[in-house]
Amino acid sequence: MIQRFERINFLRGKLKLPGDKSISHRAVMFGAMADGISMLHNCSESEDVSSTINCFEMLGCRFEREGNDVKIFGKGFKNFDEPKKELYAGNSGTTARLISGILAAQNFESVITGDESLSNRPMKRIVEPLRIMGANITAKENGTLPLRIRPSAYLNPVHFKLPIASAQVKSALILSALHLDGESEIIETLPTRNHTEKLLGLKCEDDAEGKKIFVSKKNYPEPFELNIPSDISSAAFFIVTALLTNNSELLLKNVSMNPTRTGIVHILKSMGGRIEIENMIETMGEPVGDLRIYSSQLTNIEIPKEIIPNIIDEIPILSVAGVFAKGNFKITGADELRVKESDRIKSLCENFKKAKLDVFEFDDGFEISGSVCNENVSFESYGDHRIAMAFAVLSMLMKKGGSVSGFDCVAISNPNFKAQIADLR
Repeated sequence: MIQRFERINFLRGKLKLPGDKSISHRAVMFGAMADGISMLHNCSESEDVSSTINCFEMLGCRFEREGNDVKIFGKGFKNFDEPKKELYAGNSGTTARLISGILAAQNFESVITGDESLSNRPMKRIVEPLRIMGANITAKENGTLPLRIRPSAYLNPVHFKLPIASAQVKSALILSALHLDGESEIIETLPTRNHTEKLLGLKCEDDAEGKKIFVSKKNYPEPFELNIPSDISSAAFFIVTALLTNNSELLLKNVSMNPTRTGIVHILKSMGGRIEIENMIETMGEPVGDLRIYSSQLTNIEIPKEIIPNIIDEIPILSVAGVFAKGNFKITGADELRVKESDRIKSLCENFKKAKLDVFEFDDGFEISGSVCNENVSFESYGDHRIAMAFAVLSMLMKKGGSVSGFDCVAISNPNFKAQIADLR
């Protein structure tokens, strides 16, 4: 599907975006694990979260959906049903990696598969740590899907330092450790999104080694009710569009302001973006607030490597902001972009070249300079929802507009993106 985008002059109004995708995944999983009924409000309706729900339906859970409200009938401790066929995670790396931690503790065999894109993404990063715990889990020889998980003769608590900054690896280990009487200690040296720890109420301590997370069976989830805040990653596309269009004033309601996710806001404010945070509250440990955004003149800044895990999903739209900011946009230390839904470094560089920008590609990042051409350009999504939305925004900032091929992939995270933009014009 090729989607055409005309130039826009401003964004005005207010918008409540779908529930945070990362929180929605975890809330669905914890509700499925709990013994009883849990209720989610404003649950993400993305294809990725639907993949998680579908997998747990195959494990015997029942879900009732009415709009973005989801009632979950949980199965309780180690009480999932053996699936009658392979568990299909679609395009969702979060589904495949996190559910592996749960399945490693079950008393039946299971197999996890995914679509073509997910089947090329690295799974060795969770296989090896789970094996250290004693899990009986294997991937293909090249470390990709399918994953085969068999009952383990033993699972042991671990003292484990994460070798990479990955919330998915951390969460997979936590989810396995929830099934053990003994306490596991998981250490991360660079902060990653902490929704798993927050929602489970885990004890965390900071010392010279890093952040230590303590988890055992005593932390196993119980039934709960949660109003899921809006997704900061989805919000980023609207924030940047409002900043870069004249005479814009946009209010985004009930956005997740978790400190491990708000790096995009801090960077854009450091670049000169006028972004005001209002009405801060907290729900199940998750900070939530409203964002008011005004048109601004931006200037590129040096982006520190230590913040990269915090902004990894927002780099595509951040780079679009960088194109229209004063100075060159440069990012390094972001080699994780190579193993997302597409090779995002390559995808970004190829599309920016189509806009006649000067682009320098590095192994772990890229640099952009020059001015966007104002011809009608056709960009590629590469089947990657964040690339598709980033270049939809770029198209809307070009005098003659532009188009994005394969735009339907945005359903992975925000199927209503185009309608939301239209409501604010």
